[in-house]
Amino acid sequence: MSEKWIADRMHRIDASGIRKVFDLAANMQVPINLSIGQPHFDTPQPIKDALCKAVEEGKNAYSPSQGIPPLLAKIQSHVDDLYGHGDRQAFVSSGTSGALMLALSTLINPGDEVIVFDPFFVMYKHLTAMAGGKVVLIDTYPNFRIDVDRVRDAITDRTKVIICNSPSNPTGYVANADELRGLAELAAERDIALISDEIYKSFCYDEEFVSPARWNDQTIVVDGFSKSHSMTGLRLGYVHGPEHVIQQMIKLQQFTFVCAPHPVQWAGLAAWDVDVSDRVGEYRKKRDFMISELQNDFEIAGAGGAFYLFMKTPWGTGTEFVAEAIRNNLLIIPGNVFSSKDTHIRISYAAEETTLQQGVDVLKAIAKAGPN
Repeated sequence: MSEKWIADRMHRIDASGIRKVFDLAANMQVPINLSIGQPHFDTPQPIKDALCKAVEEGKNAYSPSQGIPPLLAKIQSHVDDLYGHGDRQAFVSSGTSGALMLALSTLINPGDEVIVFDPFFVMYKHLTAMAGGKVVLIDTYPNFRIDVDRVRDAITDRTKVIICNSPSNPTGYVANADELRGLAELAAERDIALISDEIYKSFCYDEEFVSPARWNDQTIVVDGFSKSHSMTGLRLGYVHGPEHVIQQMIKLQQFTFVCAPHPVQWAGLAAWDVDVSDRVGEYRKKRDFMISELQNDFEIAGAGGAFYLFMKTPWGTGTEFVAEAIRNNLLIIPGNVFSSKDTHIRISYAAEETTLQQGVDVLKAIAKAGPN
């Protein structure tokens, strides 16, 4: 195979951060795994039953690109009640990652700039590169707050999109109403598309979730069932936003994903009525346990939502600390996978209590021992 076959865009997508971690972890037999970015609980039974029923009933062909009418109606009614925007339209996507790809591909021309808050969900950088855009990072260290003045200063005549993620992966930070209102109003003022990634909105522990769509009716909202209902492998998301953008995204979905998996959409219809508040309460307790155990040895900010702690290492770089953790059978992720800096580590507390206790014991021991 000739190297010249590979498109230039692929050389702008760097998977080396995650690859290095798993190369280091290749020989781990039964690791203490605090790296997983998905819920540790199984998909609720009513959702699995609805999926099996849909398959058995032959709902296995293509669905309409925008989604099956019952699920679409459910989502649209919810969105209309929540926002009352006359121009806000919803559709069903193949996961939130699929939705983000569709949104960025619809909005970005080569050379356009996309403002992203650092630390960031790793996919934003690579999907922007694939669309031909350039990521402009806004540093949010040490507290991960959104500073609207920094955003304003970063805007140029090439700025096309701002991506907001609250609650955040990897920091767990939940932006407050003042931050999100300021961001929403700035985007509207400067006629910049605002994408709000709300996949972790169910997991807010200290205050209510707020969407910037409250203050900007052109906000494109990406959401889904993966995290709240432990459906990560089923690939079911949804999007809502201004109709002229959504129609272009549906058109692109028709010629890429075609549709979200048809039987899974019927599972999503069941999921809409499944109460997951008990899981959210369980994760709040896990968050509280992890912070109480680790706050004396690590600097911890954010952590108001999702199921991650993004902690400053007490010594060395994030990469060096992770290498030592792996030598001690603990699998975690260095912060530079999600950031331009290598000062932090990300841990997931979506795990059983025994695993969390084992992880805490290793993390505290490494912190106290210092570098080898």
